[in-house]
Amino acid sequence: MDKWECIICGYIYDPEVGDPDNDVDPGTAFESISDDWVCPECGAGKEDFEKVEE
Repeated sequence: MDKWECIICGYIYDPEVGDPDNDVDPGTAFESISDDWVCPECGAGKEDFEKVEE
C-alpha cells in the first residue's frame, strides 16, 4: 500500500501502521479513511496529502 505525506507538515501516513490514536486501524488504505480525518500532527485535511513515490 502507498504511503501519503502531508504537504503542510511532512507527516507520513503509513497504512501498515494506521493512526490508532484517531481510530484508523493498521492495514487501512489512505483512500479508505473517512473524509473528515485530519493530519494528527497539524490538523490538515486529506486534500493536503500527496502520495509518496517510492
